[in-house]
Amino acid sequence: MKRTFDSLLDWIYKKRCYFCKSSKECTKMCTKCYEEIDFLPPVTNRIIEGKKVFCAGVYSKNLQKLIRGLKYHGQRDLAYYCAKFMYEYFSKITTDNDFQIVPVPIFKDRLKQRKYNHMELVANELAALSGMEVNFELIKRVKNTKAQYNLKKPERLINLKDAFYVDKSKYQGGKILIIDDICTTGSTFFEMIKTLKASGIEDITCFATTTPFGD
Repeated sequence: MKRTFDSLLDWIYKKRCYFCKSSKECTKMCTKCYEEIDFLPPVTNRIIEGKKVFCAGVYSKNLQKLIRGLKYHGQRDLAYYCAKFMYEYFSKITTDNDFQIVPVPIFKDRLKQRKYNHMELVANELAALSGMEVNFELIKRVKNTKAQYNLKKPERLINLKDAFYVDKSKYQGGKILIIDDICTTGSTFFEMIKTLKASGIEDITCFATTTPFGD
């Protein structure tokens, strides 16, 4: 019902594509701009702590603008297109939907400043598309880490050390799918995997929307 109402408002107010500014489709991302995004091959991008990491696309052009708009510029509607892109990619890897989606959490101060965790928005949209469950309570960020983009890999690992806490009582059993927007060095996934494994949770797959590196 909400999406129908939103669509009606979009039609009335002629929502423009965030990427090309066209109002022909009255959507935040038109078909043409979405189809310009290239998928990476549906294969394991890397292995971290013995766990597979998949990356759906390269952090450039429209995909880069999608992530930045969603993450930094309040473009919450873009969460759907991010999730759609991830879902279409992941469907090429497996049809199994027996996962708990666990988005990378952000620290409470950053959440207060930003007003939302963009990966929680993506997780909800991905769950709606795939039929998977979401679990926002399993792992929390308990350390106010620095932004990672200016740090080298050893600095990233130090920055993220002991940044997460697992509440084992919130674990519903089954497989965990950690999702994040960008996987560069893999330091965030590494620390989350390590923390989950320390709590006895081993069935983990990691999935990023993008990576700066192609195949």
